[in-house]
Amino acid sequence: MIVCSCNVLSDREIRNVATAAQVQPVSAHQVYGCLGCNMRCGRCARTVKQILSEALIGAQSLGRPVRVSSDRS
Repeated sequence: MIVCSCNVLSDREIRNVATAAQVQPVSAHQVYGCLGCNMRCGRCARTVKQILSEALIGAQSLGRPVRVSSDRS
C-alpha cells in the first residue's frame, strides 16, 4: 500500500527500513533519510510512525536485537 504519495513510498519499504537498518529509525524524517528522499507535505508522518512502531515491536517479539537511533529529528 502506498503510504506517501509525494515520494511513492509503500508500507513495505518503510517496514524494510525499520527492520534492516543497523540502527532503527524512530522518526519519519529518519525513514525518509534512509530511503534517500525528503518528507514533503507531511500528511504521511503519523502513518510512517505507526508502521515503525509496529515493525520494532515485531522485531523485538522475534528476539531480534533492536538498536534505536537516539536522534529524534
